[in-house]
Amino acid sequence: MLIELAHFALILAAVVAVVQTIVPMIGAHKGWRGWMELAQPAATSQVILVGFAFAVLTWAFVVSDFSVQLVFLNSHTDKPMLYKISGVWGNHEGSLLLWVLILALFGASAAWFGGNLPDRLRARVLAVQASISVAFYAFILFTSNPFTRLDFAPLNGRDLNPLVQDPGLAFHPPFLYLGYVGLSMSFSFAVAALIEGKVDAAWGRWVRPWTLAAWVFLTIGIALGSWWAYYELGWGGFWFWDPVENASFMPWLIAAALLHSAIVVEKREALKSWTILLAILAFGFSLLGTFIVRSGVLTSVHAFANDPERGVYILAILAFFVGGSLILYALRAGAMQSTGVFGTVSRESALVLNNILLAVSSFVVFIGTIWPLIAEMFFGRVLSVGPPFFDAAFTPFMVGLAIILPLGSMLAWKRGALNKVGRPLALWAVLAAALALLAFAVQSGKSALGPAGVALGVWVVGGATLDIWQRTGRGTTSHRLGRLMRLPGADWGKAVAHAGMGVTVFGVAAMLAWEVEDIRVADIGESYSVGPYEVTLTDVRDERGPNYVTTMAILDITRGGRTFTLAPEKRFYPVAQMPTTEAAIRNGILRDVYVVIGDRQSGGGYATRFYIKPFANWIWGGCILMALGGFFSLADRRMRIAAGASRPKVKSTTVPAE
Repeated sequence: MLIELAHFALILAAVVAVVQTIVPMIGAHKGWRGWMELAQPAATSQVILVGFAFAVLTWAFVVSDFSVQLVFLNSHTDKPMLYKISGVWGNHEGSLLLWVLILALFGASAAWFGGNLPDRLRARVLAVQASISVAFYAFILFTSNPFTRLDFAPLNGRDLNPLVQDPGLAFHPPFLYLGYVGLSMSFSFAVAALIEGKVDAAWGRWVRPWTLAAWVFLTIGIALGSWWAYYELGWGGFWFWDPVENASFMPWLIAAALLHSAIVVEKREALKSWTILLAILAFGFSLLGTFIVRSGVLTSVHAFANDPERGVYILAILAFFVGGSLILYALRAGAMQSTGVFGTVSRESALVLNNILLAVSSFVVFIGTIWPLIAEMFFGRVLSVGPPFFDAAFTPFMVGLAIILPLGSMLAWKRGALNKVGRPLALWAVLAAALALLAFAVQSGKSALGPAGVALGVWVVGGATLDIWQRTGRGTTSHRLGRLMRLPGADWGKAVAHAGMGVTVFGVAAMLAWEVEDIRVADIGESYSVGPYEVTLTDVRDERGPNYVTTMAILDITRGGRTFTLAPEKRFYPVAQMPTTEAAIRNGILRDVYVVIGDRQSGGGYATRFYIKPFANWIWGGCILMALGGFFSLADRRMRIAAGASRPKVKSTTVPAE
């Protein structure tokens, strides 16, 4: 009975969303306050109804109700509780329900915390947000119903894909969806602004927190996915330029550009049309990612579904919202006149360059991701675009971004002077060059990638450190330290996020440049050397887990007289009939020791892979810093929606017509 009630609640939420789309939009056009105010209770009702439906589906997974088809296909009684719960969104239908729940939650948040927004703008934002919900309600109810019952309840289920039975991937999709769907709020603000024909500093201030929140969640989600790929897939890499990885990376890049562009709108009332366009593109790339994951047009280990028919629905949603908003943009962009004027050397110009680099790099990733599909559809050729293309085409833009970052963040608004910011940064430039030369001298037979990463990392981190220190003004060190602790959260957020990028750049370059790899067939009892380590395969034995059987290897690893043990596994899940590789990793600040065990070979012995991965954890440490910087900025009271803007008091019960 609960399942049927949840299904009805989802249908009722769709009806509420239709009402929320139509009534407040008409009210905003006519100036009818009562119609506009309907958006707030409607948004709250949506989140309550969808939240109930999601809670019921979660309960069905927890109690293993195999009369529900989705539970039968994605769960099993022997599965650990964490993966029973994550099984709710570890599939196409359940993940769509999570998607609409987050859509409703963001819409309700705008209703709850948007009290300082002008009435018309808030009504239009909530109406546009509800229209997106309507499209996804229709998609989930007509093509992907998660509450379908089976005629006869089986005794057990088919289990969840073993690859996603992992803590990293249990939390990876929710954070990604918070980022994807969070960008819908930026989109809703952009479309509402186009309808009104008005973008000003207040609009830039209102849209920034939503964009920043989405970017932070995307950062966490991408980092979790990268970390999962590193230790779970057994390849030893952190990024493979997989189509689904790219699908989340493209909106992250555009969101970063949008975030910086909105700053210019807020501070200088410039780049208005460009910022609106970025808001549309950011959500467009989110929808494109949904299409890639669920349509089956591109192959990926991360894909949820392989159903071209469902892909057509997503493509229609993409065409309607992105195409429609671009048409509206073409009609109304001329009204978005910028009033701010700035010089060639200024913070505004640096942010424009920042936007160009981020937008073009996202376009490069888009071309590399979609080109195999285009080649097959129009030229009949089966192509594969791999890491060599992305590394060569994408890296220069990130290098350019890292170079301008410290300079741009320290330039003055409107008109700056390079010599004024260049002198304080000269020391960091010299230090970066010196450390790069030292790294080049120490390494032997290696590429320049490692030294370049050292230089860029030191330059970006040093620039962020100098920037926040200079914000303390003049005076004694003790006085400046006191002021440092009292700086606004946004200042700390910018510095920490920029430093995080520098740390990640260094970690990526160091790991790629200085990694040591050894692949061999080893017999039990055999010892061999890899770099400074002496490795001995002491035993290989069979074990049994909660819902899998495993072949576990025991390796003793010695360095400098100290020995530690690693136990990589080769697991097999009988219900899913699927093997997985479980790497054994000894994490360290300076390096990871990474070991994978393979199959027993016909001539005896086991295939083993041994890696030394320098500074691997700095990659995710930098991501944590970037996300932390975003949270610091969100905590700043000036970043709250419409901070500092007061809504005019209304004496009558109606709003004058436009």
